[in-house]
Amino acid sequence: MGGIFGKAMDENFKKNQEFMLTSQRAQLERQMAMQNSLREQQMAIQIARGRDLFHWWAAFFAVAATGSLAGFRKTKKPVTLVPLLPLTFIVGYLGDMAYGSKLERIKVEAGRILESEMQLLDLPRSLPTIEDLDRQRDELWKRH
Repeated sequence: MGGIFGKAMDENFKKNQEFMLTSQRAQLERQMAMQNSLREQQMAIQIARGRDLFHWWAAFFAVAATGSLAGFRKTKKPVTLVPLLPLTFIVGYLGDMAYGSKLERIKVEAGRILESEMQLLDLPRSLPTIEDLDRQRDELWKRH
């Protein structure tokens, strides 16, 4: 009778282990999907912010260009057109970031850095240990 009981316990133990592994895997996959969704949302917010900034700069550029051209027409002095040069670069850069292929070029460069320049990504003092985090938490509690 002890043999049958032990065998049944072993089978239950194995089934329980398999169930736990399956549950842990499903939980990890859900966490990864959630983190990716949050990352995508943050990126969408950053792109939208960049587009909004581009619209503001483009409007400012249009006003500045109109004023500079009117000043040039009135005075015939080319110096009134000088502010348009840096503004053109700024608006061009922001436009490329907001609607052009700049983000794709940045992703390609980031891939190169991850492949061949990982040392640039090292933290100044390495990863904190659990003991470091506990010590910081204790110090924080002492201050409050």
